[in-house]
Amino acid sequence: MLLSRGLVLMAKNKPILTCLCNATTNNIITRHFSTKMEVKKEWQPIDTPTSTNDFRNINDDITDPLSAAGTHNMHKSDFGLKKTSPANACAVEETPRISVLMELEDYVGVLHDVLRYLWKYDVNVTRIESRPAKIGRLGKRKFDFFVDLDGSVGDDNIDKALETLQSMTTKLLILDGKEVHWFPRHISELDMIANRVLDAGIDLESDHPGFHDQVYRKRRGELAKVAREHKWDRPIATIEYTKEEKETWGAVWDEMEPLWEKYACKEYKNAISLLKKTCGYSRENIPQQQSISTFLQKRTQFKMRPVAGLLSSRDFLNGLAFRVFFSTQYIRHHSKPLYTPEPDICHELLGHAPMFADRDFADFSQEIGLASLGASDADIEKLARCYWHSVEFGLCREGEDIKAYGAGVLSSIGEMKHALSGRYCDEDSGGTPEMKPWDPNVAALQEFPITTYQPIYFLAESLQDAKLRMRRYCEDLPRPFFAQYHPHDETVYIDRPVQRSVGIPEEA
Repeated sequence: MLLSRGLVLMAKNKPILTCLCNATTNNIITRHFSTKMEVKKEWQPIDTPTSTNDFRNINDDITDPLSAAGTHNMHKSDFGLKKTSPANACAVEETPRISVLMELEDYVGVLHDVLRYLWKYDVNVTRIESRPAKIGRLGKRKFDFFVDLDGSVGDDNIDKALETLQSMTTKLLILDGKEVHWFPRHISELDMIANRVLDAGIDLESDHPGFHDQVYRKRRGELAKVAREHKWDRPIATIEYTKEEKETWGAVWDEMEPLWEKYACKEYKNAISLLKKTCGYSRENIPQQQSISTFLQKRTQFKMRPVAGLLSSRDFLNGLAFRVFFSTQYIRHHSKPLYTPEPDICHELLGHAPMFADRDFADFSQEIGLASLGASDADIEKLARCYWHSVEFGLCREGEDIKAYGAGVLSSIGEMKHALSGRYCDEDSGGTPEMKPWDPNVAALQEFPITTYQPIYFLAESLQDAKLRMRRYCEDLPRPFFAQYHPHDETVYIDRPVQRSVGIPEEA
């Protein structure tokens, strides 16, 4: 398609950048129109960023050559969500949007003409995509333009713009917003899913080591209550762990520390060293989640959030999109300190928390989280398998050696030895485990056991390699929209109108 030599980018209804270009392309023109764009010397498609690192480029201010007020007047409705005043920051309001399909004949300046009328009627454009449609009469090519606009049918400026555009198009359709699974848009909305636990933290199975211990069960109930009362904008409550709980923690620490030195990846060992200095990590002390959360926020903008029990895969992964890790606060039963049938504080703080101090790992985790927003049940299952085979049980190369970066390996004596030393071979898992190259396309289809050692481990070349492969996989998923996380206001922005109408939380 031949683009106009005077292509005008719009933001807050004003042109902010004129691209002098004459280029041919057959795919997406651009997904976003915003004042906060990366300026390019030559016109080319703008890719949707999929991580906090990518979004950092979009946040860089640019100078408006046509209006000194250009970027300063911009509001966040570009991505379909507004927040109320800072005093009530947790309140979020959906911005009305419509999606329009226009079929246009291809000629020099066609896109400029469309944007000119939208500018004239003060209509804000948030997304434009194009694709070849068909060859018209006399051999003229046509293109379909998918355009998202702020506003609603019935708004005077919208109606006037659509009426004008009707005369320019061979087809103009208004598209309904796609219905998707409910997902949080602002970090405050994690409060709506944090307590949708699959168990209450005290509902123990009959084979649980603490099932008959009423003191232990009462303690689990106390910790679950603390987690349920937590809110997104409050500090995490301090937990006074008992002498018995600290002894259980110390027993796990004593077994794991020499294994970390031998089998943990370098990123983990670096983080543990820092956590010992800053957060009180030691065999005698169970560190506080608030201290760890503060440490992680300074390094990678990740944070911890207490939870009463296990969450569904969808709710748990949605939290990762906001760089939030839902963490239990209870500890395994003291009668079997080296065994737990469920994630506990040893698994969370010794396995997961240190790895979130690494930028590549943090970004990798958020990639999975962003891809989970509004995803189908089938894709959630695929993403959960990818999470299991990487964040939970992933291995990576370090030179000629193989090291662990998955929390399920880093917090389990038996799993660590089974995966990396060949010392433990569980008959139920098929004996010596199999190593496969890290490939999310394969991992997404690979079933796994939850009560035995893993029969298959996925081996990445590095954490950077794991992240890039996961990003490419997420980009190829048939996602209902593209999501960006904005760390400065802890909000997810999406590039097209959708209806969050499936699985709405009771508190919504």
